[in-house]
Amino acid sequence: MAYESSAEPIKLGYLFDFVLPDGYPEEMRHDLTRSFELVFDDGLEQGIIDRPVEIVFREVEGLPKGTVKAVIDAYGELVDEGCLAVFGPAITDNCVPTREAIEQRFHVPAISVTGSEEWLGEWTFSLSMGSMTDEPIFWAHLLDKAGHRDVGVLAEQSLVGQSYLANFRAACKAAGIRIVAEETIPQTAQDTSAAVRKLHEAKAEAIVHCGFGFGIVFVNPALEELGWDPPRYLGTAFQNAWINPIMWNAILGWTGIDQYDEGNPVGQEFLDRFAARYGRRPEYCVPVVNRDLATVLLHAFADARPLSPRGVKEALERVKLLPAASGAPGTRLSFGNWTRRGWVGAGYLVARRLDPDGTT
Repeated sequence: MAYESSAEPIKLGYLFDFVLPDGYPEEMRHDLTRSFELVFDDGLEQGIIDRPVEIVFREVEGLPKGTVKAVIDAYGELVDEGCLAVFGPAITDNCVPTREAIEQRFHVPAISVTGSEEWLGEWTFSLSMGSMTDEPIFWAHLLDKAGHRDVGVLAEQSLVGQSYLANFRAACKAAGIRIVAEETIPQTAQDTSAAVRKLHEAKAEAIVHCGFGFGIVFVNPALEELGWDPPRYLGTAFQNAWINPIMWNAILGWTGIDQYDEGNPVGQEFLDRFAARYGRRPEYCVPVVNRDLATVLLHAFADARPLSPRGVKEALERVKLLPAASGAPGTRLSFGNWTRRGWVGAGYLVARRLDPDGTT
């Protein structure tokens, strides 16, 4: 290749702030990056960008199991490697303190799937897999539609759990729903039988879980011990069902918030191309969500003037109304000078239920 035709790749940091468990399927591990690879390769082939994108992957144990320091240190390593933007971190308890470090030290834009609005700032963007403010309203609408007036809450002892809870109280008040019991549970998998029993004694008609999701692991066994099978709801922790069989079993029988919708033609067309390239068609949230993340980053890399962290940040602000693969049909991707949450449309969240037999 001629000297004049070669160029260094654009580097994108991928900061994955929890360590996947041993035995996690290798194909699903590849799903984390393959959507990005497909979008960036297509963009290069179509001439949207004129150089390849290199994904620099970091997997570290942040909260709830690890530390914030591990996450911030990993972000710094990605900056030192020359990444022009970073996808991650994803977990709210890691995102909020990492935002401070980004603003004070790094000045490299980040895009996250956190649901916390406290993440949003000059350098920090979000395609949130849910929202601490939106999901509680969504739950209240689902409860009201089902006719449940008295509910019990299990809230994880974390920033995620308590943020959900504060907003759920307001949503219930607006919908005329009474919270008959609130119980705090750990943010990791611990015994929750006493908390579940108190909700049962309070005669809750339904249960709502507020948190990242690991705290839910022993709720179903506690319900089984009581012989109690109430309707139960959770947020985008529902999407943790893909992590391993333990989380799958924990979410059996729950109705949760997802972003995979079979009716979205943009998402289905993308999965067709994914299957043609990789030989499998993963029909769950991660591939379509990551496609949307990659799409906005592709357009930002193409429009960055200059191709620098600040140039990418300002180009992200010019991304407007791109069709989204995740969410319901018609969902769009759009940012602005102070618009940092990118999915636009009432259908970016979808209610789904994992049937008790685990088949649907």
